[in-house]
Amino acid sequence: MKHELMALPYAQSALEPYISSETLSYHYGKHHAAYVNKLNALIEGTAYADMSLEEIILDAKDAIFNNAAQVYNHDFYWRGLSGVQSHPSDELSTVIERDFGSMDLFKQAFIAAAAGYFGSGWIWLVLSEEGKLKITATSNADTPMRHGEKPLLTCDVWEHAYYIDYRNMRPNYLENWWKVINWEFVSANLKR
Repeated sequence: MKHELMALPYAQSALEPYISSETLSYHYGKHHAAYVNKLNALIEGTAYADMSLEEIILDAKDAIFNNAAQVYNHDFYWRGLSGVQSHPSDELSTVIERDFGSMDLFKQAFIAAAAGYFGSGWIWLVLSEEGKLKITATSNADTPMRHGEKPLLTCDVWEHAYYIDYRNMRPNYLENWWKVINWEFVSANLKR
């Protein structure tokens, strides 16, 4: 099975002014595409060649895992964004209020976790095995599925996600990233 670079679910300029089309050109068109191409080269002629991304992630190690997970994480990140304003479903709002106290407290906690994360990685909203929402961080290419957690939302905190637009000002990126979250995607992930 050859893995393909996903088609963005919006125009490359749809996230402006918060995330520029230039950033998407590099982040999606160069970084994400490179992970797809490298994964395909690494799995050719191996047992992984006929596996889904999820199957590869749960089984592989080293370079194959890193590239498969980065493809998955980036796919998830792009689907979690939208140029059209959306709102959490009633069910998601209720669960956020139950587990964080309010949407504002959740936003503060999520942005604080992302702003304070040292190094390259991902900040996730996940549903734990106990059925509670929590904010978690994974370094480099790691994913919540490897830890028995169900991902609902992710923010990419690798520098290539924001450096063109925000230089070293990760907090500014995070505040503006929050404005383009696709809450319909997050809500649908909770229902799945």
